Amino acid sequence: MKFIFADSLDYVDPAFDFIADRSPAERQPYWDDAYPHEILGYAPYDGVLVSRGIVGDHRVKGKYTASQARRFGLVGARKFMRLDKPEFAHLDIFGDCGAFTYVQEDRPPYAPAEMAEFYDECGFTHGCSVDHIIFDFDPLLGNMEGGSQDARARFDITLENADGFRREAISMGAEFTPLGVVQGWSPGSMAEAARRLVAMGYDYLALGGMVPLKSPEIKICLEAIRNAIPASTRLHILGFAKADDIDSFHGFDIASFDTTSPLIRAFKDAKQNYYLPGDGPGLRYYTSIRVPQAIENPKLQRAVKKGMFRAEDLVRLEALALGTLRAFDRGEADLEETLRHVLVYSAPLVEERPYEDCAGSLALAKLEERYRVTLTDRPWKACGCDICKDAAIDVIIFRGSNRNKRRGIHNLAVYHEHIERLDLKRAVNRPDDLQRSLCAAER
Repeated sequence: MKFIFADSLDYVDPAFDFIADRSPAERQPYWDDAYPHEILGYAPYDGVLVSRGIVGDHRVKGKYTASQARRFGLVGARKFMRLDKPEFAHLDIFGDCGAFTYVQEDRPPYAPAEMAEFYDECGFTHGCSVDHIIFDFDPLLGNMEGGSQDARARFDITLENADGFRREAISMGAEFTPLGVVQGWSPGSMAEAARRLVAMGYDYLALGGMVPLKSPEIKICLEAIRNAIPASTRLHILGFAKADDIDSFHGFDIASFDTTSPLIRAFKDAKQNYYLPGDGPGLRYYTSIRVPQAIENPKLQRAVKKGMFRAEDLVRLEALALGTLRAFDRGEADLEETLRHVLVYSAPLVEERPYEDCAGSLALAKLEERYRVTLTDRPWKACGCDICKDAAIDVIIFRGSNRNKRRGIHNLAVYHEHIERLDLKRAVNRPDDLQRSLCAAER
């Protein structure tokens, strides 16, 4: 099973000064910054996925600047992402349309021929057909039961585009592998979509619309799809938000999946921000310690404007929290002293009151409990990756993009090793299962 990282210009500044809290004045983002595979010195994934919607154009506002989008089109995906070195030549480059960016439209803004040309000219190894997301989902519906008028329209659009996309890829002699995207409002409709895609000639399918579904619902869909297609058909899960639950997906014969989960949980999860390998099949998680910039944090600034705090007092508390954390890392401050300074600065954020007025609050008590575990275990010292060795305790501090994304890149490395340890080999179908799958696909 291949772990494909869905990139969104996720790079960091290697020259960032943690003490001064700034990048060099002459820094040029993208040109001076480093992708995960550059700052680690190896790729913490089996490939990357770039969405057309992330690149953007005049129809869809992406994350790339206009000059970055032009460069991407001129030099191609591999060179743009600096994956053109021999040590990265084995990595796959997947592409999809970024269907979430046009979910409100009646039809996708991209034509099948346009997307096939985009993938081919930009050097993608794999390209997904033009899909239209269906958000309706009922796990109890079989075959083609149910489905709103909008869901059925999107189902038809997705399949029509898939047929045209594969034909265009073949006619232009494209070098990428086309993936037919499955969309549906139920396990039964997804299975029917998969059956039709195989009948068109696809041998690699991508399951869309999985982001809002829970793991049991995804498994129901996978089972229905597997029962409807040949065992030889490869499956990719698009936007697999339940990436940490991947060890429970044995037997579904998943060839690949893409996710950003290990990176974005570094700064979007309330508790599980830093990964370490677990003793069993799972991972260990730690809560990062929030020390936001006093003069930049919107919540703190609102409190200052309301007269609840003085800006200079918040700056002083911020400096105390950061200084004590670094002293703790050097062995020059004890755990209780460090926790107190962190919590005193946390109180205005959590309770919007001075620490003395809310020291016994339940929210602060829960935060103290999680922070105590993090500081007691010192997980950053248990990791030998270049990020943790270089940033030390700053990797566990929740503060600004350069720290937060470094922690996310560390998580990518731990997660990739986790996938390799699980050794999720492609399931081998029994003869009766294979016959059942073949018969279902021929119906």
